[in-house]
Amino acid sequence: MKYDINWLLTKHITNDNEKLKYIFFWGHQPKKDGRISESCFSQWWPAPFIVDNITYKTAEHYMMAEKARLFGNEQLVTQIIDSQSPAEAKKLGRMISNFDEASWNSNKYQIVCEANYYKFSQHPDLKTFLLNTGNRILVEASPVDTIWGIGMAKTDENIYNPVCWKGENLLGFALMEVRDRFQ
Repeated sequence: MKYDINWLLTKHITNDNEKLKYIFFWGHQPKKDGRISESCFSQWWPAPFIVDNITYKTAEHYMMAEKARLFGNEQLVTQIIDSQSPAEAKKLGRMISNFDEASWNSNKYQIVCEANYYKFSQHPDLKTFLLNTGNRILVEASPVDTIWGIGMAKTDENIYNPVCWKGENLLGFALMEVRDRFQ
């Protein structure tokens, strides 16, 4: 893991003369005019991709299928892949038997990095959007997610202060690693 909250806090504390630049995202819908927005960074953004001849409807589908695969739940893998929405895939991912939290914590970040690598590499428009973020820090401003997001909304007065964040921002950091792979 190249990026994490400790990396960011160190950068935040030592960057007195240079203001860090962030891109905050949450939600998974395109703009009303159909243009791509920061919402494309969501695991739920509808951008199907193929891995080993299997089509995953979203990065969430891939993450949950890999989670089921990790714990030997092959029947659930198929159900997740066939599910019609990322919400359904997520719900199925919570039904995994033999789940081991330590094992999941050791593997989840790399799984999400891979999901997003496949997603962005197979959608040139999304890849260009990601690359155009430059070296900005990508932040999932989800007020409800303290693992993949920061547990705060975009409108929070402390959004630009990572010391105040309530979450780990794993999705934002994973996307930054994917961006690095493309550069």
